Amino acid sequence: MTTHFLHRPTWEEYFMQIAEDTKNRSNCIRRQVGAIIVKGKHIIATGYNGTPAGIRNCFEGGCERCIKRHEEKLQEGEDKNACICVHAEQNALIQSAYHGVATRDAIMYITGMPCRQCAKLIINAGIKTIYARDAEKDDLGLKLLKEAGVELIII
Repeated sequence: MTTHFLHRPTWEEYFMQIAEDTKNRSNCIRRQVGAIIVKGKHIIATGYNGTPAGIRNCFEGGCERCIKRHEEKLQEGEDKNACICVHAEQNALIQSAYHGVATRDAIMYITGMPCRQCAKLIINAGIKTIYARDAEKDDLGLKLLKEAGVELIII
């Protein structure tokens, strides 16, 4: 008996699909992003963007900046410091630390592109490779990743 697979995903496709599924947990009303950290073909942490634990969800009014952006009372990029949401990459790194799992030489899969703040955290966490979707880009974040020797692969 022969088993035929229509399409068996590559490891990269498999993990990116899990990152895509992870973003569905996001509670941000503006943009949903998922991230996972993988080491030795094993998922060590997941993260999605949204308000900090114990704070009202973004879609419940937890982040005033996101509400203002949704209502078009703020322009894109305006008053970014007022946003209280935690990025998916940050949440994945935090979960890894919370559970005492090292991220040195790990791979991160992100459904978007890391911002400059996330790029700095990724570098210092020892992530060696990032697989990301081509989305909005932060040129300084990308420059920092390149300078630090973090491989960025767009899929």
